[in-house]
Amino acid sequence: MRRLTIALALAGLGVAAPAVAADDGATVFKRCAACHLGDGAGVPGAFPPLKANAQSLAATAAGRRYMALAVIRGLSGPITVGGKAFRSTMPAQAGLNDAQVAAVLNHVVRGTAARAFTPKEIAGYRAGGAALNSAAVARLRPGK
Repeated sequence: MRRLTIALALAGLGVAAPAVAADDGATVFKRCAACHLGDGAGVPGAFPPLKANAQSLAATAAGRRYMALAVIRGLSGPITVGGKAFRSTMPAQAGLNDAQVAAVLNHVVRGTAARAFTPKEIAGYRAGGAALNSAAVARLRPGK
C-alpha cells in the first residue's frame, strides 16, 4: 500500500516511480548462511540442516506454517532434525517482509516438488502467529 501511495504521488508530480526488483531468495538466504552455511547443510551439534525435512514440511499446511513462523518469530528449545537433536536458538528475522520470507523459503525448498510460498500466504501466517514466541514456534514442528 505504501509503495502504491508513493508511486501515485510521484506520478502526480510527473516523476516515474523507481523499479522494484523481485525479492531474490538466494540474496536473502545470505543472512541464514551464517549459521546454516551457504548450502543449508547446517553445523552438526549447533545448527540443523535446512534441506533435511524441507520438502516434507512444505507438503503440509502445518509444516508450511511452521517454516514461515520459524523465519518470522524464530525458534528456541530442542528440535530434532534428521534424527539429531539441536538446542540452539534461531533469532526472529523481523526485518524481512512477506515477499522476502516467501523468497527465502522458496530458495530453501528449490529443487523439490514443494508448492511455492507466496507473500499472501506468509502474511496470513504472520498475522496468525503474532502472539507466539520462539519456544512456541519450536513446539509447532510437525513430527517432533
